[in-house]
Amino acid sequence: MGNVIELSEQDFDALVLQSDVPVLVDFWSPSCGPCRLIAPLLDVLATENGEAAKIVKINTFENMTVAARYGVDMLPTIMIFRNGNVVERMIGAVDKARMQEALDEAMG
Repeated sequence: MGNVIELSEQDFDALVLQSDVPVLVDFWSPSCGPCRLIAPLLDVLATENGEAAKIVKINTFENMTVAARYGVDMLPTIMIFRNGNVVERMIGAVDKARMQEALDEAMG
């Protein structure tokens, strides 16, 4: 999985909401085909962005409370958080360029 961090409900707030850099969160599940399709793109984004942003994944079936908190009802759902707030929301197998564009805007 490279530099992509696998989160749980227990560490979501600390690693996402309290992060001092923008965070791309992939809400996914192992049974989701499009989720598996974008997984390699997330690895590349994590490598290319280094310390400027965090790339994290959270399994929605194992962490339903967080998914419900953010109204995740389709997978994959990608959200960009900055200063604890959602600044971008994308649904489906989004391409790498679109995810990087959203991260760039969040890094401003």
